[in-house]
Amino acid sequence: MNIKIIGVGKLKEKYFKQGIEEYAKRLSKFCKFEIVEVPDEKAPESLSQAEMDTVMAKEGERILDHVKDKEYVYALAILGKERTSEQFAKEIADLGTYGHSDVTFIIGGSLGLTPSVLKRADTQISFGRFTLPHQLMRLVLTEQVYRAFMINNGSPYHK
Repeated sequence: MNIKIIGVGKLKEKYFKQGIEEYAKRLSKFCKFEIVEVPDEKAPESLSQAEMDTVMAKEGERILDHVKDKEYVYALAILGKERTSEQFAKEIADLGTYGHSDVTFIIGGSLGLTPSVLKRADTQISFGRFTLPHQLMRLVLTEQVYRAFMINNGSPYHK
């Protein structure tokens, strides 16, 4: 299975990088794992709705440039469907069983995801109603992907 995370912006914090690297190393036993960083669009603090739409559209184009037709895509969105770790693990297992060996997760920038990205997604997933920094979300998502593989392999890691 190939797992890809597409995230907007460059991860700068050393502690996030170290956490992701640790889970990526653990994931290498189960899948090919990669993170693709697309540049965020520079924007002033206060934006009009039209300016926000323009920023999101540019970031959305950059994201979609890295999504192939055959990939099964999860868009991370606050209004997406929440799942338990067990439900998520079953979804990942089912995707592999039913021919979806390329799975991509998309984490938007600070303004979120454009409708074109949400439309391309096969499903939307939410990690709750909290707003989290996209850098932290990469770490949380990477850990949950690892947890899914551990659940599917009957490991006590999940307990």
